[in-house]
Amino acid sequence: MSKSPLRGSLLVVDDEVELMRALCESLGEQGFVVRGLSNPALAPDALREGNFDILMSDLMMPGTDGIQLLRQSLEIDPNLVGIIMTGQGTIQTAVEAMKTGAFDYILKPFRIQNVLPILDRAMEVRRLRVENVRLRSIVKELTFESARYHIVGSSPVLRKVTQMIEKVARTDATVLVRGPSGTGKELVSRAIHGNSSRRDHPLVTVNCATLQESLLESELFGHERGAFTGADKAKAGLFEVAEGGTLFVDEVAEMAPALQAKLLRVLEDGHYRRVGSTQERHADVRIVAATNKALEDEVKAGRFREDLFFRLNVIAITLPALKDRREDVPELVAHFLRTRQMGKTPFAVDPAAMQVLCGYDWPGNIRELANVLERAQILAEGNTITTDDLPENLLLVSKPTPVAGTPPPVRSPDDLEGIERRHVSDVLRRHGGNKVHAAKALGISRRTLYRLIEKYELAEGPKTAREGPLHSESENPTA
Repeated sequence: MSKSPLRGSLLVVDDEVELMRALCESLGEQGFVVRGLSNPALAPDALREGNFDILMSDLMMPGTDGIQLLRQSLEIDPNLVGIIMTGQGTIQTAVEAMKTGAFDYILKPFRIQNVLPILDRAMEVRRLRVENVRLRSIVKELTFESARYHIVGSSPVLRKVTQMIEKVARTDATVLVRGPSGTGKELVSRAIHGNSSRRDHPLVTVNCATLQESLLESELFGHERGAFTGADKAKAGLFEVAEGGTLFVDEVAEMAPALQAKLLRVLEDGHYRRVGSTQERHADVRIVAATNKALEDEVKAGRFREDLFFRLNVIAITLPALKDRREDVPELVAHFLRTRQMGKTPFAVDPAAMQVLCGYDWPGNIRELANVLERAQILAEGNTITTDDLPENLLLVSKPTPVAGTPPPVRSPDDLEGIERRHVSDVLRRHGGNKVHAAKALGISRRTLYRLIEKYELAEGPKTAREGPLHSESENPTA
């Protein structure tokens, strides 16, 4: 019988030698690389020497316990995924294990087939943690003009943006930055320029929405003396000012059709003319354009040239709305309180206010968040921002719900009710629905158990172990 493909590397620690060996053998047959230890004191050295993805540790062992071992292990490898095994579990120990950083908490005896989905989810968490570290190192390699202009956040969608910046910055390719207003499109242009070979030359910005067509043409390409009324001297355009560097064209969808044709020519061959001149000039400038509109729709409506769209869209970087990366809000809050600090003493945000900030949809995106925090610092009594310091509209519409898209199995250590519900359900199932035995195993009274069953709407299950045990004796569970 051929083995499954490699699924991950495990360190199993259990002082019950036979059970430990049986578990290692069974997991090895399922495609895992497994090392087993019966002495928990040897685990730290094993973790330093090896490269393990998951630690599976028994809870009660001589000289230490699984929670202490997990705490030690995470100091050695913070990206390690811990799973606690026990045959003597209580709600309190389950909660403590999850607070320590355990990914899951499973009761003995168990069947290997029931544990495999947990291990696969644990491996996915491990991959995400390792990838997060790798991408954070990429961010550290990116240089920024100041602490104020850092790209902040570690959500999956933002990591993709960072990866793209790291790849395209080293080239001269035209880049189109897309995304809602306030998501940081100019920040991306700064990051691209600051990490390119053009970084020692100017980064010049023009906003197409703020200038009339004639003024925008003169601003971009320059003009000769006498080109129009008031042109009493020649003026260099931004293409000349940005020579050797980068020109950031913001709100490019607002550009008039005639100017779109002239911008297309610069992108095609680098040539342009000043207003009122017949002399051809050549621009050595990289273009980074940005828009908050769907240019495909603008093309269909005849408001934007299709050929210019294709020429700008060589590399597209799409920035997500802040509501689609809520997990980045705490990092952004810390960043703005540090870089836009009001006064000499740093501000903090209390948990209730942070929950509101994370639950709000932020139609104005990052720009709105920065303004809200600036206002809150001014209004705060002392140096802690509370819900009283936040605008009323945030309190009315904020949704204190988990971040959308978070996989249910990856639970927060603070999700105590979820941990309690699952643990009570597992113990009831283990004891075949016998509430006397379940209450004793949980260390609570039967009355308390009844309240928990009612609170969490748990099915009572079979009345005795004989009527519906978790598994029959003939199934020979591994651990």
